Amino acid sequence: MVYTSTRRATAGSEASFRAALPRGGERPGVAAYLEIEEELADGIESGNFPAGTRLPGERDLARHLGVSRMTVRQALTRLEQRGLIVRQRGRGTFVAEPKLRHDATILRGFFEQMVGQGVFPVSRCIAKEELPASAAIAQILHVRLGEPIYKVVRVRSANEHPIVLETSYFPARIVPGLVDLDLERSSIYRLMERRYGARPTRAVQSLEPVVAEPVEAGLLRVPVGSPLMLVERTAWDGRGRAVEHARDLYRGDRSRFVTELRL
Repeated sequence: MVYTSTRRATAGSEASFRAALPRGGERPGVAAYLEIEEELADGIESGNFPAGTRLPGERDLARHLGVSRMTVRQALTRLEQRGLIVRQRGRGTFVAEPKLRHDATILRGFFEQMVGQGVFPVSRCIAKEELPASAAIAQILHVRLGEPIYKVVRVRSANEHPIVLETSYFPARIVPGLVDLDLERSSIYRLMERRYGARPTRAVQSLEPVVAEPVEAGLLRVPVGSPLMLVERTAWDGRGRAVEHARDLYRGDRSRFVTELRL
C-alpha cells in the first residue's frame, strides 16, 4: 500500500480531527489517552477518516487536545496495535486499510468470505500430504487410528497481504485424491461439494487469541509475538460425517470477526 500526502491533504486531515475530537479533559475520570484512542477509532471505523488519510503530527494533536505529547503517543501506539493506523518512518502516520470481515455465524470458506467483500483471495500451498491419523485426529474425525488422512497447509492472502495460515485435516476415504488437485486456485469446500458430495454443512468452532511463533510469523509476514486469532473448527457434511478439522491462524491486524446474537 502506498500512501500519498500533500500539504492540502494534511491540513484537511487536521480540520477533520479537530471537528471530531473533544478538547482534553471533557470526560472526567477517563484516562486522556484512552479517550483519544476511542475518538480516533470511532472516526476511522465510521469512515470519517478514510484509509490513507494522514494524521496530524503528535505535537499538533497534543496542542489541539490540550494534552501532553506522551499522552498522544500512548493513544497512537494503541491504535497501531489494533491495526487502525500505520506509521511510516520519515513520512508520518496514516489511517490503515480496513480490516477484513469474517462472519463467524456462517459456515463459508475463506474464498467465499473474501469474494463477498469484493476482494479476490490468493492461496499458496505450503504442504499437502497423506498421513496416518494420530490418536487425537482419529478421535476428532471419527476414523481408525493410523487410517490415512490428508493434511493441507495454505497461506491465504488478500490485497497482497497474508491474512490466514490454514492447517486442515480430511479423511482420505471421504475425499480420495484431494491432495492431487490444484488447491491454490480452487476452493477446497467447492471441490468437496462438486467432486465428493461432502461439503461441510455444520461446524463447531472456537476462537482464541494467541501470539505468532517464529514460523507462523514468517509465513504471515508479521513480527514474532504479534497478535493472532486461532480459529479451531470441526465440520460435518449433510450425512453427518466429520469431513474436516482445521486450525486457522488469522492476523489480528487484518481481521475482524463478527457474530450475530439473537434473544
